[in-house]
Amino acid sequence: MRKYRSLVAWQRAHELVVLTLKTADATSHRGSYALLDQLRRATISVEANIVEGYALGTTPQFRRHLRIAVGSAAEAECLLETASEMQYLPGDAISKMAKLLDETLGTLFGLLRKR
Repeated sequence: MRKYRSLVAWQRAHELVVLTLKTADATSHRGSYALLDQLRRATISVEANIVEGYALGTTPQFRRHLRIAVGSAAEAECLLETASEMQYLPGDAISKMAKLLDETLGTLFGLLRKR
């Protein structure tokens, strides 16, 4: 069951979740709670949907969950842009998160084309 860990999409999504949680939890900007909470949820959703789809064991279910993960990644990308513009998170963290999001999306699209 733990073979999902071999998926590069999951690896990048997991790195993104850990970085997002650490970075968002360390921030103390007034008024940032709602946006950063939604960013946390969106990144967690990316990783969780990859694992859930993999665990269901059928190609149609895996593809369905990969598409949901793509949607959550797009949501996270939008939220990250706003967090950047509002200066809620440090610039270096924004850059790392954006890179991980790009890599995650790329690998998700690759998996969808393959299956």
